[in-house]
Amino acid sequence: MADASETERDGELRELLARVFATQRLAVLATHHEGQPYCSLVGFAASEDLSGLLFATARATRKFRNLTGDPRVAMMVDTRTHRDRDFREAVAVTAVGRAREVAKTPEGPLLRTYLARQPELSQFVLSADCALLRLEVERYVVVHGLREVSELRPG
Repeated sequence: MADASETERDGELRELLARVFATQRLAVLATHHEGQPYCSLVGFAASEDLSGLLFATARATRKFRNLTGDPRVAMMVDTRTHRDRDFREAVAVTAVGRAREVAKTPEGPLLRTYLARQPELSQFVLSADCALLRLEVERYVVVHGLREVSELRPG
């Protein structure tokens, strides 16, 4: 059972994640194939309970091929502003877990969540050759500035 300070820390981390995800729309997705890492820029949306991150990709991409070969991924979202103060103030969140394709039913909550956050991608996401994926987050690693590192398991 978690003690009060751990519960408070988790609550603070959840609030920080919610703020970061509310202000950022792009993330770096890391996949791999035969031990070779590969990074892609993706538009994302976070689930309200922080258990998942949604993103879309065309099925004909290297990232989709990598995901079908091994669903283990990492996704980084950060708040950098490209100024010196980033070394003290920026937050980088890495979500680690497994990605899986989800249904794109028009009335479904996952598609609605994604399109609410990324409305300009609606034509792309709704096309037949595009997959909507959900990263099932096993843990978040949160780095604030250069030295403060915390971990949160959303479950």
